[in-house]
Amino acid sequence: MRASVNDQQDQAWNGDEGRHWADHHERWNAVNGEFNEPLLRAAAIASGDHVLDIGCGAGQTTRLAARHAGEGQVVGLDLSQAELDRARELAAAEQLANVRFVRGDAQVHPLPSGVFDAAISRFGIMFFADPVAAFANVGRSLRPGGRVALLCKADPRRCEWVRVFDVLRPFCPVPDFTIGEPGMFSLADPVTIRRVFGDAGFEQVETTLVEAPMTFGRDADDAAGFLLGSGPVRFVMEQADPAAAERVRDALSEALRPYEQPDGVRLNGAAWLITAVRPSS
Repeated sequence: MRASVNDQQDQAWNGDEGRHWADHHERWNAVNGEFNEPLLRAAAIASGDHVLDIGCGAGQTTRLAARHAGEGQVVGLDLSQAELDRARELAAAEQLANVRFVRGDAQVHPLPSGVFDAAISRFGIMFFADPVAAFANVGRSLRPGGRVALLCKADPRRCEWVRVFDVLRPFCPVPDFTIGEPGMFSLADPVTIRRVFGDAGFEQVETTLVEAPMTFGRDADDAAGFLLGSGPVRFVMEQADPAAAERVRDALSEALRPYEQPDGVRLNGAAWLITAVRPSS
């Protein structure tokens, strides 16, 4: 793997965050899995296609793409060694012979030129230090006329789970959900998406809003514990005294209780589905 230029992301995904996602891959798939169908429909993967899955994590979308690709091949690319180890285990358990996983930063990784028919990603594209460079690198790996189908977070005001986190502000710092700033919502503005992909050399750039329910746990207490165990919130909780940590957990549980349904705690999520094409000439 060529050295990553996303040093902060590399450290996070090869530290506690990566281990958390690898250990809880089934729960994260429950959170994000309702977005799989529109992503794969847009990717239009046919038997024999070669596909790149960017930020593949533990590889659910990679494995689904492999089933569509048949005699083709699918490569899952991710920074997290822990998640890639889990992805390989799961692919082997499903006896998928047309999948391989590579550790690398899509912004700088030496991808083969003109090989892939399609590139996909389920929320693995928002954290690049230089998104134009990253998507230009991905574009070079596509054959002429190759396509991308990528999901990124949409306006946080459309996401119920973001609003739930507001209840934590009296107790602890809340992660930054600013549109356009580096992080989860860096590509939440369609104007930014079209500019970035245009500058990266893509044509026919389109954005489609996709909304879907995200399942965070069996009940409010279970969902609160899960959310507090990941990302920046976990770091804040680790610094807090036990009494403050208990107040945070109670506040989050109460905020999640209205979203309890018979099949779990479900909150609406919103994403931009980005499609674009590498020029044929």
